[in-house]
Amino acid sequence: MLFHRHFVVTAKKFWKKIAYIDRTSGRKITYSKALTASLILTEKFKKFDQGFVGVMIPTSAGCALTVLGVLMSGRTPVMINYSTGAANNARFAQKKCDFRTIITSRALLEKIECPQVEGMVFIEDIMKGISFAEKIKAALKARMPLAMILGKWVHGGDEDDNLVILFTSGSEKDPKAVQLTHRNIASNITEFSNVYKLSAEDIMLANLPFFHVFGLTVNLWAPIYHGMTTVSYANPLDYKTVCDIVREEKPTMLVGTPSFFWGYLRKSEKGDFDSLRFAVTGADKCPDALRAGFLEKHRMTLYEGYGATETSPCISVNSPEHNRPGSVGRPLPNVRVRIENYETGADCHIGETGRILVKGDLVMKGYLSDFEETSMRIRHGWYDTGDMGYLDEDGYLWHAGRLKRFVKIGGEMVSLVKVESVLEKLLPEDVSCCVVDIPDALKGARIIAAVTEKIDEKNILATMGDHLPNIALPKQFVVLPELPKMGSGKIDFRSVADMVHSLLLKPTG
Repeated sequence: MLFHRHFVVTAKKFWKKIAYIDRTSGRKITYSKALTASLILTEKFKKFDQGFVGVMIPTSAGCALTVLGVLMSGRTPVMINYSTGAANNARFAQKKCDFRTIITSRALLEKIECPQVEGMVFIEDIMKGISFAEKIKAALKARMPLAMILGKWVHGGDEDDNLVILFTSGSEKDPKAVQLTHRNIASNITEFSNVYKLSAEDIMLANLPFFHVFGLTVNLWAPIYHGMTTVSYANPLDYKTVCDIVREEKPTMLVGTPSFFWGYLRKSEKGDFDSLRFAVTGADKCPDALRAGFLEKHRMTLYEGYGATETSPCISVNSPEHNRPGSVGRPLPNVRVRIENYETGADCHIGETGRILVKGDLVMKGYLSDFEETSMRIRHGWYDTGDMGYLDEDGYLWHAGRLKRFVKIGGEMVSLVKVESVLEKLLPEDVSCCVVDIPDALKGARIIAAVTEKIDEKNILATMGDHLPNIALPKQFVVLPELPKMGSGKIDFRSVADMVHSLLLKPTG
């Protein structure tokens, strides 16, 4: 399936249905108008160079139509992270993928105080330059028979062509350019749609950024795949407004990261989320307290899933039929998961923690222009997630954290994620934590806990000692007023580690 061509099929089928309710701009757009707009943009974008075109626009109907226009014109969108360091990210993308043109928004650059980068063109200027004759011509095209539209005005291609270029988070090292194909994302949507029984009757709240794979696949492409109505809002951190939108627009599906869901839990009122069939969290571990909070306040189960940019993203999910809180669910149908001993390479036994490997149509084509890194991560069709975990006797996957978030102390492997999990249950409700390690000449490493407020360290350590061995206990606590996060809402572990190192190395007195 080619998504840009499938969009045309969907638009013709659901002609009068509302495709987008854009709560940022206040506009409602039918599928017929969406098709007309995308055909206009297609002709505009055909003037750009062949190959890659950058897209740096907040989550909105405008961003969705821009991505469609890029694909329909025969180019491939490169999604650029504007949440932090937008100008640097834009230049990095241009250099990595060897392209010039970036479609962005003047309003966005002003809001985030981002300087203009060479090659940027503004969607506002493109829209202003559309003549009345172009609008009429596109509207007439949209009314033509489906076969004529697809045959004359929309680019073709192959399922194994790149649908998008996304960048890894860069939370641990420089971002890599991930090539996801039409086949990759279509397979993923098919699988999780079967699990959650998604259909055209669903309404998707889209407030995750499209430069992140979670937002791109679930918030952008899944609604187009099914013919849903999408309610878009560009700021997932505007917690109260998001809660108001859910109450007013009555979406049936909401996805996000745990940090976003914490905000929604605190700012919501009882009844706000009554329309939701599903609320699914991913991209970071879901604390037990967050699940309990939603169940108590909204009588709603928060389902946890697991994935990666390189797997389009969803690998496993909990669902109403199969839900084991604390796990990241069962692997999707037709997705194979293997647990490999990180030292010997042998298959792990049930319940034994090892590297998580994944195989299936969801696995990326590879990292762009990086054969070495691709060959290190994909071996005989198996993608090495770099994560550790285990499968239980019922086939549920349990995530133990990044291999890089395991540390060897005194010859023993300690999971920093497990230390965090124990610590966060003992902290006051509004205090967050992140556990990192620093080198130690005697034992190899020391565990340091960063917390957002001063705490009773002595009592907390005593209680932690009931659940963890002594080598896994934090040797020191440091207070950071706020834990830095990525645009996706995940904690930026590299930045936390750098901040902790700086504080501990700072001279006293």
